[in-house]
Amino acid sequence: MSFVVSALPMAPFRPLFDLSDAELTQRGIVRRTVEGPGAPCRVTLQDAEPGETVLLLNYEHQPADTPFRSRHAIFVRKDAADTTFAPGEIPPAFSARQFLSLRAFDEAGMMIDADLVPTIDLETAIPRLLADSQVAYLHAHYPGAGCFAARIDRS
Repeated sequence: MSFVVSALPMAPFRPLFDLSDAELTQRGIVRRTVEGPGAPCRVTLQDAEPGETVLLLNYEHQPADTPFRSRHAIFVRKDAADTTFAPGEIPPAFSARQFLSLRAFDEAGMMIDADLVPTIDLETAIPRLLADSQVAYLHAHYPGAGCFAARIDRS
């Protein structure tokens, strides 16, 4: 079964980069200069490079009105451009990690399965989870901090 990983669009984040640090603070957003690895942009699904500017903000990635409704911190690179991935393509930020947490949701937004997967096994684990007819989509999370990485759908 083929799948596609979807990065977030840049449009809702672009205006935030024009705000002052004080305005960002009022919104609970932090502007940072990347010093080392560990700032995966959710628009490009690549790690930001040292010296790049990113915003660290809270993002509601699971808006369903269920017990699994969820928000968490994400990074967005200042100069990020919308990024798409071919069916079956694993984004660079995924490959740069040893494991990902995959969470399977039904149409109502209820989690019905989950797995901690070595990234070298993603190409088989994702189709395995999507093969369940009850699964509507997957969310990938970085397991250390638990941050949302991206949505994965059948293609």
